[in-house]
Amino acid sequence: MAISSISGSIQTPPLLPRGDESRSPAQGFAQSLSKLVESVEESNSRANTAVADMLAGRGDVHDAMIALQKADLSLQFTVQVRNKLVQAYQEIMRMPV
Repeated sequence: MAISSISGSIQTPPLLPRGDESRSPAQGFAQSLSKLVESVEESNSRANTAVADMLAGRGDVHDAMIALQKADLSLQFTVQVRNKLVQAYQEIMRMPV
């Protein structure tokens, strides 16, 4: 059985999206952290809404519990990221100059 070669070139995606070449890594990191906090706040808001709907009789208990668990997991993840950042900062501060 003959295997033919693949024609055309393989293109790899750029490391940064187009138009973001001027953004520094610190700005990208800060923006990522702010998006993480915003997603936690949004998840918490959805959970509150689902519980309020359940109590008013408009929602389902299962939906409220799922929303609460998602909010809890996102908060736990954010706390662990914060803990790792604090730990990394403390390690850097312990380094001799």
